[in-house]
Amino acid sequence: MEKDYLKKVCAKQALKLIKNDQIVGLGGGGTISYLVSMIADASLNIKIVTPSDLTKALCIKKGLTVLDLAYVNHVDIAFDGCDECDELLHALKSGGGIHTREKLIGTMADQYILLVDESKLSNQLPFTHPVVLEVLPIAYSFVVNQVKALGGKVEWRHASNKDGFIYSDNGNLLLDTFFNEVSDIELLAQQLDAIKGLVDHSLFVGVVNKIIVVSNENTIVIESERTK
Repeated sequence: MEKDYLKKVCAKQALKLIKNDQIVGLGGGGTISYLVSMIADASLNIKIVTPSDLTKALCIKKGLTVLDLAYVNHVDIAFDGCDECDELLHALKSGGGIHTREKLIGTMADQYILLVDESKLSNQLPFTHPVVLEVLPIAYSFVVNQVKALGGKVEWRHASNKDGFIYSDNGNLLLDTFFNEVSDIELLAQQLDAIKGLVDHSLFVGVVNKIIVVSNENTIVIESERTK
């Protein structure tokens, strides 16, 4: 119940930042679901892009206009959740396996804002969750070898009701990679970016420019001066 309350508080804070005639990016998860309902109730005249099929379906159900991301090159403001984040605006988005599309929206947005409760925030990313890799199937062996050389422990992503690999919405492999004692997060992101055949990873560095953090006591905002 407390988690739901905090998600609603996050969504209310996000709603205050949305203006009419904007293109708004919305990720996935419970907080975004509350935000979709609030947008609909507020009768805001906006258009939405989303990497999430569930968010898209909810938006359509609520009568909101959803644009095809393939035909959008600029987003005014975007909101998303994450699994963990830190005070330097680094984040890990490991759960949904849609990080490639999420990062695309975050990069094209003037403001990319994470909505979290205080349990998600650390001084520095603890890497409790895996870095998820989206990998071209033909590059599997090469990418795994390169990532192991960086100290990563790679595991196949699988589901209890499916045999074999889990694939992304883009038709690529999803691999969970665990790192211990990462001393330079930005360097790790650069090293992963440089691996051929690795489409993208769920470590967000230089993408987020604001995090709204809520608790039972208060709401704080962590910002950067990042410009695009």
